[in-house]
Amino acid sequence: MCADHVQPSATEESLPLRLTMDDSDSPADVVDALFLGRFAKGEQPYARSRSVDRVRSGLTLLPPGARILRAARDDDRSATLAEGDGYTVLVSRWNRGADVSVTAVTDEQAEKVLAQAVDGAEDEPAPQPENVPMGFWYFSPRRGPHRTSRQISAGTWEEIRPNYTAPVAEAMDRLMKVAPEEIAGRLLLLHGPPGTGKTSALRTLARSWRDWCQVDCVLDPERLFNDVGYLMDIAIGEDDSTGKGRWRLLLLEDCDELIRGEAKHAAGQAMSRLLNLTDGLLGQGRNVLVGVTTNEDLERMHPAVIRPGRCLARIEVGPLSRAEAVRWLGTDQGIGREGASLAELYALRRGIRPASVPAQDAGADAGLYL
Repeated sequence: MCADHVQPSATEESLPLRLTMDDSDSPADVVDALFLGRFAKGEQPYARSRSVDRVRSGLTLLPPGARILRAARDDDRSATLAEGDGYTVLVSRWNRGADVSVTAVTDEQAEKVLAQAVDGAEDEPAPQPENVPMGFWYFSPRRGPHRTSRQISAGTWEEIRPNYTAPVAEAMDRLMKVAPEEIAGRLLLLHGPPGTGKTSALRTLARSWRDWCQVDCVLDPERLFNDVGYLMDIAIGEDDSTGKGRWRLLLLEDCDELIRGEAKHAAGQAMSRLLNLTDGLLGQGRNVLVGVTTNEDLERMHPAVIRPGRCLARIEVGPLSRAEAVRWLGTDQGIGREGASLAELYALRRGIRPASVPAQDAGADAGLYL
């Protein structure tokens, strides 16, 4: 007895490729592959896509009249494939974010359908004066270079200024007031021991500059400068559609190996690309600043990094002196002759001896002070 022959659907016939799948592939992966069929075959040769970081509750992100062809849900995401007259749409969702992609017979239709799908989809949180938008870049094995954004809390400079020793505070005074037309040098370097408040200063800098500068933190800087494609995606980016000429500050934290004077060959190549981004051909025509934090001493840094004219600011952030630490804490209990770092002071405030608490465990009330 012969088995009934199942006729393939129009979507399956449109895929001009042979797919090999194994148990590592999920139904959502199949949906992703089916979406590419009409685009690969040329029936719908135009494609548009957009990411939505925070999708409003209850939205499908499908344009009006779209017919669902496939729907799959994994542990960490869902994928929905739908079609309409002359277009196909794929909605990939994870947590509260989503990617929406459209292929269509014309570019105008692809743009129109995408606009309908994402119209009013972004759930904008109520603005908080103490919050500042910050982007976070990372390389995803599934999606490649990806940027997500969130609101982070940041104190004003007046609020956190007592956290820094006098020379650092004076240097940061000047940096917080920098305007775009005053920028000379594209590299911002903060160096010093862990727990002294380098990251906290950068969060407040993002707040001080938010009217003219978008701050993005690169979560995997070691990959960034060893993957040319990833670097180009971040460095080139998109033209500023607002026409306001906004700057971007890329933050790279704990990049000790990248800027050491005795950097090995691979690290040396990465450093060359960093310098090319700040004042080489790669950075030409782009309003990009690069902020680097490191625990390295100035003497161990590569001379090319700290040469005159390259740095917008080069600030060594150290522990507070004994007098400053006593003033900050309100008592001299637990403070040695050499003073104390910010992380140690927060530990003392919580009643914990600094020697028994690693710097990274300074506590939630300390914020990101490392």
